[in-house]
Amino acid sequence: MLFVALLKVREGNAKVRIERRQKWIYPEGVKVIGEYWLQSDDPTVVTIFETDTVAPIMQITADWDDYFDIRVIPALTAKQGLEIAKKMD
Repeated sequence: MLFVALLKVREGNAKVRIERRQKWIYPEGVKVIGEYWLQSDDPTVVTIFETDTVAPIMQITADWDDYFDIRVIPALTAKQGLEIAKKMD
C-alpha cells in the first residue's frame, strides 16, 4: 500500500538531523518512491513509500519522533483514484 509521511521539525538543528539521516536506512519492507526535503517548517520532509505492514511505519516513527512530528497517511496514485471513481458510477 502507498503512504505519504509528513515530517515537521520538532527540535534539533539541521546539521544534527542531516548527520543522523546519512547513517539511517529505511526499515526492511519499505520501498521508497521519493524523499523530499522542503524549504518550509511544516512539513519539512515528505516521504512517499510503499509497505504491506504497519511494522515499518512504527519503526520509522520510533526512529525519528525525537526530531519530528510525523503523520503517515494512506494514499492512492491519481490512476488508482480514477479507477475507483469509475466504479462509483
